Order: sequence, then structure tokens, then C-alpha cells
Amino acid sequence: MSRHETLAAKAPVTLFHDGHCPLCQREVAWLARHPHRGRVDLVDIQAPDFDPGPLGKCFADMMGKLHVRDAKGRWFIGMDASRALYAVLGYRRLVWLSTLPGLSAVMDGGYRWFARRRVRLGRWVARRRKSRH
Repeated sequence: MSRHETLAAKAPVTLFHDGHCPLCQREVAWLARHPHRGRVDLVDIQAPDFDPGPLGKCFADMMGKLHVRDAKGRWFIGMDASRALYAVLGYRRLVWLSTLPGLSAVMDGGYRWFARRRVRLGRWVARRRKSRH
């Protein structure tokens, strides 16, 4: 994918998210309140009726990395999925910055690190929040 292809993502996009991940749940709750909420359709891949087969995807791949599909049927995966999502929400300058040489490699690496640990990190955040109250 070219550096700026994510900026061309067309709304509405479909965000395929892990409904069991605490951090993903927080992001989805934020999206539900976002002023441009209509630009994003949310699909919980943990829902009992979700079937990735017709999408040409497998569940294990979708659990490992964030997936977004735009109105033109293009798939964005991993950090590119986040970039496409934020581009259609109106954060195009931030997305553009995240594609700059050097910074894009750091962001992509950070995403891979986070994706592997997201459930564990989510539980840790939830425990910390609970201990504060």
C-alpha cells in the first residue's frame, strides 16, 4: 500500500473490531459518540453470528490485526486500518503525519506491539481503573 492510500479511504467504512477486547470496547464507545459516527459501521467479530468467510477472511487473521473496509471495497489492515478510519473521521492531517518516513515505521511497529498485547493491556487498564474507585 502506498504511503498516502489511507487518506483516500471512502466513507462509510466498516470497522471490524474485537468486542471482547477492553481497549477496543473503549474505542467503539468513543466512536459511538463521535460527531461523524455515520461514516463508520461497526462489526463485532466476536458476535455469534459473525462469519468472515463471505468476506474472504479468516477469523484468526481478523483477530490478529484491525481490519477496515471502505465504501469502494478496499481493505486496510493493521495501522493502515487505523489511518483509514481516522481519515474518514476527519483527522486527515494526523493521518498524513503518521505516514511520514521514519514516523510511519515507528507507528507501524508500535501498532504491531500493541496488537499482540491488546487484551492483556486492556485487562491491566481495567484493573487500574477499578482500584482507583
